[in-house]
Amino acid sequence: MSAYHMFLLSDPFLLLSSLTTGCLNDIVENATATQNLAGLLNGDGDPVSNFSDATAISYSLCISVCGTGREPFQWPVFSQDFSSWLLPNLALISQLPFGAQYRLDNLMSAVLTVGSPVLAGYSLFITLLNSRWISRRLSGAVDYPNSRFAVSILTSLQQVPLRLYFDRAHFPSLIVLPENDTWWKYFSELVDYTHTWSIASATSVAWVVVAFIFTFANAPWNDYANKQADGGATGSLWLWLIPIVVGWLQLSPKCDFYRLQLAYDRADQYARTGIADTHVGMPPASTRRALIITAMEEDVMSPDELLTPPVFNYSRSLQWASTAETMFLVFKVASDKAQNRIPVHFGGECNRRGSPQEIIAYCAPPDGSQHSHWAPGVFTRMCYASCVSLALQWGTAGAATITAYFTPTTGIGCRSLSYLIYAGISTLIWIMLLMSSILAHYSAAYSHRASLSARVALALSRWIRRMGKLLAIANSIWVVMTCVFQYSSFYDTCFCKSSVFGRGNTAYAVIIETTSQAVQAKAAWIGALVLACGSSLMFIGLMNLLLDTLP
Repeated sequence: MSAYHMFLLSDPFLLLSSLTTGCLNDIVENATATQNLAGLLNGDGDPVSNFSDATAISYSLCISVCGTGREPFQWPVFSQDFSSWLLPNLALISQLPFGAQYRLDNLMSAVLTVGSPVLAGYSLFITLLNSRWISRRLSGAVDYPNSRFAVSILTSLQQVPLRLYFDRAHFPSLIVLPENDTWWKYFSELVDYTHTWSIASATSVAWVVVAFIFTFANAPWNDYANKQADGGATGSLWLWLIPIVVGWLQLSPKCDFYRLQLAYDRADQYARTGIADTHVGMPPASTRRALIITAMEEDVMSPDELLTPPVFNYSRSLQWASTAETMFLVFKVASDKAQNRIPVHFGGECNRRGSPQEIIAYCAPPDGSQHSHWAPGVFTRMCYASCVSLALQWGTAGAATITAYFTPTTGIGCRSLSYLIYAGISTLIWIMLLMSSILAHYSAAYSHRASLSARVALALSRWIRRMGKLLAIANSIWVVMTCVFQYSSFYDTCFCKSSVFGRGNTAYAVIIETTSQAVQAKAAWIGALVLACGSSLMFIGLMNLLLDTLP
């Protein structure tokens, strides 16, 4: 046996492939005995003319000598990798905001988040942008009693199917009558509770951050790259979870179904309507609520609107924006008339009392003005939220792909393809569910689904939503199994080590990493680290830049 082959077998840390020593012995002995260099390649996959230049073997030689099986499962390696890289992220999922009426809906919200980080990021950012939009709109153009309480209530109720009841004088009375000032103040205080950082959430986030730091601290910064890129790749793949959890903790969504329902019921006792002759004495208590935060499934276009976990805000954002715009317009009309000293009831002592007809007329928009079913700027906000969430998903998944792609043997292999599939399906789920919400909102514009186009849109919306959620279930299982496969040596085969998906017939397995390959791998790891951390920090940074405009 040549000195070269003895060196190869005596220094297993330089072996990038997990091929067994026995398999390598067979290759070396056969080549030495026959002096046949067929299948022996250099680091670029080219045939060699002498043994000393061989650092790789062809895929065909690999499977002919080593077989198509994988390396034996090693429990110590699996348990260490699983507990170091995957378990912290799975534990961090528990810090997502839930609060649904039923446990199955809470589970589905976690599945949707893991199955489509794009959707999770979109729901988070559209919630922030909607809050910022209505806060600036009401605060900047309305000067009327209770308008600041309306901002707090609207921003807090994005996790419920918010509706206005406009029959007769119910909602105009809620705005105009001074007897309803108590309702606005009390309800605003009840829903303005905080669900933010706790010791458990801080510890969970810190655990993931420390695990990620340790992963890259053990990265190939020395002479040669580590043969396992699994830790850095899967760490980057899951890094999107930190901005999502931190973002929701900062935004503090009001998503506890029972707490919101209790707050609504307690505040409702203070609501008054203008059904009686309200300019003479106290108006009666409301028997029909002007502002509705609960609904039956047949009253909404998508049943996801009924689910309070904020990942479902994608399904409510369009209807919420329309309701918020309607409320703004009513406040705006009343504010303009109050500033012009136009009373509700001419000849009355109070500028905020009148008959039901007078209250309705007081809050009615000017003649000829029309209220669109689509709130102003809604598609711009959707575009911004989409870009930020896509950058987060593909920044982290792209970093994982780069890490795996440039770890010898370079190219699209089992690992890198798994990451691309996960990110691609995540994006597809987001597209499907977003389209579902748009179609559902379109169909809601037609009463009793009288239009054929509305009925078709609603049916298509329901089908797309169900398919999207099924894909989310499959994709969440896929990303967990991808990590499990890596830690259990499932990918340690000639097929995966040779990057057959990317290289096809020219596939080969690197046995010894060359200096140039080590330099390339190090540069790729640095680039992946910058990309993953940069996209995550960008998401958190943009959130903090916009949070200062919230009430």
